[in-house]
Amino acid sequence: MSVVEKRLKKLREKLAEKGIDAALITKRENYVYFSGFTGTSAFLIISQNDAVIITDFRYAEQAKQQAGLYEVEQYHGSLIAALNDVIKKKGINKLGFEEGYLTYEKYSEYKKKLNVSEFSPLGGVLETLRMVKDQDEIEIIKKAVEIADNAFSHIINFIKPGVREIEVAAEIEYFMKRQGAKGASFETIVASGERASMPHGVASEKVINQGDVITLDYGAIYKEYCSDMTRTVFLGDPQPEIKKIYSIVLEAQQKALEGAAAGLTGKEIDFIARDIISKRGYEKNFGHGLGHGVGIEIHEEPRLSMAGSIKMENGMVVTVEPGIYVPGLGGVRIEDMIVINDDKPQILTQSTKDLIVI
Repeated sequence: MSVVEKRLKKLREKLAEKGIDAALITKRENYVYFSGFTGTSAFLIISQNDAVIITDFRYAEQAKQQAGLYEVEQYHGSLIAALNDVIKKKGINKLGFEEGYLTYEKYSEYKKKLNVSEFSPLGGVLETLRMVKDQDEIEIIKKAVEIADNAFSHIINFIKPGVREIEVAAEIEYFMKRQGAKGASFETIVASGERASMPHGVASEKVINQGDVITLDYGAIYKEYCSDMTRTVFLGDPQPEIKKIYSIVLEAQQKALEGAAAGLTGKEIDFIARDIISKRGYEKNFGHGLGHGVGIEIHEEPRLSMAGSIKMENGMVVTVEPGIYVPGLGGVRIEDMIVINDDKPQILTQSTKDLIVI
């Protein structure tokens, strides 16, 4: 049974449990996962016995090549007419939709114009199925992580006084593409000096100076899957307080990595790191969650945060990224990607976490 066949089987089981005849899938990350088609326009209708992909002229041939388990329907004019044609042919009455993705405008249009007796939310079924990665996914993610790791080894030899943050970001992204990445997982963060106190300080025109702390947060997309890592380095000897902060963040991250066990909620793992940082007096300087799921999307469930209620399961891929940010001084974040594996997670990110002075 192929990867897509296994995914369809699990989805059909969930649809049967909910009494839904078929699922309408329109979000790209979801249709990539359930079909293998990687174009930018597709509509899947998946029932117990059928799988149909509806697309336009631009992608019809690609869909036939990539989504071999699907009937490919090419529409020329009205998408609604094409959807209704499939609905009629397949005898669909209750159609499920992605309530977390569909806009109110589209929901209203589909509810009004699709010839179904019931247009019903899928209740997060698709996202739940995507949370636990299979071995094929994990191997692809490992490669995405490796590309990012290699970029870190490269960039610490590129950074020097006088280089702008945007030049560092461009070099990271160019290097990753040369290593086989489709692109960057998100807008690359390079935050130096006092800007390092901004957790998402994307690369700016700022010149990196001797004595700056530098936060590097970036990732690679490889075969549609993302990686995500953060390292904090220093251009010249760090100030005493920022050096102290680095050791606290490193301790918090290491303890959270050791404690990231199956069966714990995201909140419980978040607390491991947050408690260490709080006891060192920096509770107010760690204002984001400890981590998040990573897959086809850079941010997906489950969340490691104070509100993280989902229990960890083997095969979930998450980040562990505590940080301390002090306005006027700078900040430190250290981030690895891991695979939940009983009580000993598999740590994917391999770049050193020793304090690096360039």
